[in-house]
Amino acid sequence: MPSPTPDVSRILRRAAEGDRLSFDEGVTLLREGDLLSLGRAADAACKRLHPEPYRTYNIDRNINYSNVCAAICHFCAFYRKVGDTDAYVLDRDVLLGKIRETVELGGDQILMQGGLHPELPFEWYTDLLRDIKAAYPRVNVHGFSPPEIHFLARKFKMPVIEVLRRFKEAGLGSLPGGGGEILVDRVRKILTKGKVLTDDWLAVHRAWHELGGISTATMMYGHVETLEERIEHLERCRQLQDETGGLTAFISWTFQPDNTEMDHIPPKGAHEYLRVQAVSRLYLDNVPNIQSSWVTQGPAIGGLALYFGANDMGSLMIEENVVSKAGTVFHLSVGEIRRAIREAGYVPRQRNVFYEYLDADPLAEPAAEPVGA
Repeated sequence: MPSPTPDVSRILRRAAEGDRLSFDEGVTLLREGDLLSLGRAADAACKRLHPEPYRTYNIDRNINYSNVCAAICHFCAFYRKVGDTDAYVLDRDVLLGKIRETVELGGDQILMQGGLHPELPFEWYTDLLRDIKAAYPRVNVHGFSPPEIHFLARKFKMPVIEVLRRFKEAGLGSLPGGGGEILVDRVRKILTKGKVLTDDWLAVHRAWHELGGISTATMMYGHVETLEERIEHLERCRQLQDETGGLTAFISWTFQPDNTEMDHIPPKGAHEYLRVQAVSRLYLDNVPNIQSSWVTQGPAIGGLALYFGANDMGSLMIEENVVSKAGTVFHLSVGEIRRAIREAGYVPRQRNVFYEYLDADPLAEPAAEPVGA
């Protein structure tokens, strides 16, 4: 393996110590950094931010309340149009039953997203949130991606912050980073039609953070973007976090081309995934958590990602419908996730969306018996 150039070594050393990378330095690392050197630096940065012996996971369910979507995303194998024979909107009892199963399996959260449905009334969404909170008050609804919120604001002629305020009052707990893809309009206009562009995607998060909410950011890459555009995506996320501090985590994954209109693009492999995750950890110096994407990469690479800047294994994901339509079928049990964390040399802990531990500390000293007991 060739040694990194002096310039790359200098950049990696500074980044591992917590110095902020410039845009050009981020591009240099993506283009010239060798995988193991990137991994060592990202691991050092992760341990500086998370010196604790734990690595985390959560238990939730990815509920897609509908697959009907007014947008056209050439990378998506999931969406359907109104009137398609396999278009659906989940019956309320079915949706609540999925949450019940999640709770029975130890989950405390659902990730709820759908398409940009052109016909559902606004009250359908707020009534859904109220029904969920009435039936399961302790379950966090991590729901409605920025494209959905932006679409509803335009459809019902409301400010984005008003849509979010009403959703929060009805029971929305946190906002996912879905629909991020690459936060560069050149790329977004190639990938999609009728879907939110970069500034408006970020504005949804900004408004949610203004209301006191938290959210996550995502990146889906390996299609039509350049290396510079990957770093531009990271830069926009970093700028948002500088402004609001509302992002709890960053999750990236490689484009899954099977069964999509872009299936001519060769899929990116584990090498590329680990490189991008390592650079993400180094570049996003103000985002506290990086999640491994074992759902697209499989358990072996998902566990290895804990050496490349990730401090979290993400979700058990009892149900996943969107990525699986593109041919990705990896599934892990809680035991397998915990084993992957142990094999990486850490103690597994279950957490919630706020990255608070939900289980007892396995390393805690047992309470002393009272004298005379």
